[in-house]
Amino acid sequence: MRESDNSLILRERVLAAIADKKSLQIIGGNSKAFYGRSITAEPLHIAEHSGILHYEPSELVITARAGTPLAEIETTLAAQGQMLAFEPPHFGTTATLGGTVAAGLSGSRRPYAGAVRDVVLGVRLLNGHGDMVKFGGEVMKNVAGFDVSRLQVGALGTLGVLLDISLKVLPRPETETTLAFSMTEAQALTAMIEYGKKNLPISAMCFDGEAFNIRLSGAEAAIAKSRQHLGGEVLSPINAETFWLSVREQQHAFFQSETPLWRLSMAPATAQPKLSGTWFIDWGGALRWLKTEENSETIFAAMTVVSGSACRFRSSLGCEFQPLTPELEKLHRNIKRAFDPHGIFNIGRLYPSW
Repeated sequence: MRESDNSLILRERVLAAIADKKSLQIIGGNSKAFYGRSITAEPLHIAEHSGILHYEPSELVITARAGTPLAEIETTLAAQGQMLAFEPPHFGTTATLGGTVAAGLSGSRRPYAGAVRDVVLGVRLLNGHGDMVKFGGEVMKNVAGFDVSRLQVGALGTLGVLLDISLKVLPRPETETTLAFSMTEAQALTAMIEYGKKNLPISAMCFDGEAFNIRLSGAEAAIAKSRQHLGGEVLSPINAETFWLSVREQQHAFFQSETPLWRLSMAPATAQPKLSGTWFIDWGGALRWLKTEENSETIFAAMTVVSGSACRFRSSLGCEFQPLTPELEKLHRNIKRAFDPHGIFNIGRLYPSW
């Protein structure tokens, strides 16, 4: 099938949905189906819209169709000594590039190398009018003013069907070392703040309930100097890789539980919220996973107090996002209306009824 044919088929499906006043559920690899509210709509599969369109390692930019497997993207980059710096979680072997951008989730490297939205340079989108529109470009200088392409990050497909995406990539670090320290939760939070202020080649810091783990990335000489300064137990390369993979993919023992899992975002220096449960702290203190039976109202209220936000990430009750303020809800609805005036894309995935 020619490159343009998949786009045209998807466009025909969107136009038919508009004419029939039907809603569509955009599905890529379905690896993150748990993330977001459960919805029922006619499926629109985009996995066949796949393939890398442009990749020149010297330009540090890759452009691919939204249905391209994330594993294919990362394998292609690794062969050239490059990577997606935001360390995206896969949550399964079927993860796609489009789903990665739509979910907007980043791994432990995010505070030090940037989030998904920081590397999106441009997108080609099928909007709610049935038009194929393009925002941004394939070089940083093309991204100026209000960057509409980055609105798609974390929108969970509510603004349209991602067709093609251009991302900035980075060279893989020369070397990496992970150090582990036996600490309490309070000591780990203090260490994260302290080390975050120092000139250290940090690429990840987390507390897994038993130990404080810090990953150093960069030139071998800089890593050696930092190791001497910090101390701690040095994990073997295999153990370190296994550990950070288990954090990224939520295969770590902490995440193996039937207790509802909450994802809490707040400023790194924020004191631990007074919520019952057990904690896993990532992003140097800015991302805190909580296993708890506390009700959603209590958790959302606690996050409002600290100017943070919460999401019930995994639970038999389903996913639930922090309620928007009236001002933000109005803004979100206006954006949704501009991109999807007929209300056909992933209705209810983020918030009820829209």
